[in-house]
Amino acid sequence: MKMMRRSCMKKKIPAFRTEDEERLFWAKESPLDYFDMSRAAPTVFPNLKPTMRSISLRLPVDMLETLKVLANRQDVPYQSLIKTYLGRQIMSERRMLRGRRKSRGTLLHPKSKFARAAQRMR
Repeated sequence: MKMMRRSCMKKKIPAFRTEDEERLFWAKESPLDYFDMSRAAPTVFPNLKPTMRSISLRLPVDMLETLKVLANRQDVPYQSLIKTYLGRQIMSERRMLRGRRKSRGTLLHPKSKFARAAQRMR
């Protein structure tokens, strides 16, 4: 029995008069019928800004004042400094996790101070 090869020919995308017409078309159709994924290549968008979300965070007053002083010395906004510190800690935790299994379903390294604090809270 011969194996049937799937044809690489895909449907042709019609021309659209308006964005609404295109939106309705893609709401009903599958893009997989129109694009040959075997020829797809990874794409990098280096200039995209990450999506940001505002949060409310309660910090001890002395910690906040210290952060403001440190930020002032580095000539950066204190919230940017907080993001930098958080990013560094997250990267550090991820490095510790590499090559190790997750412990008890947590994303934190079991010996990190954050994991110990979370364990105490349980």
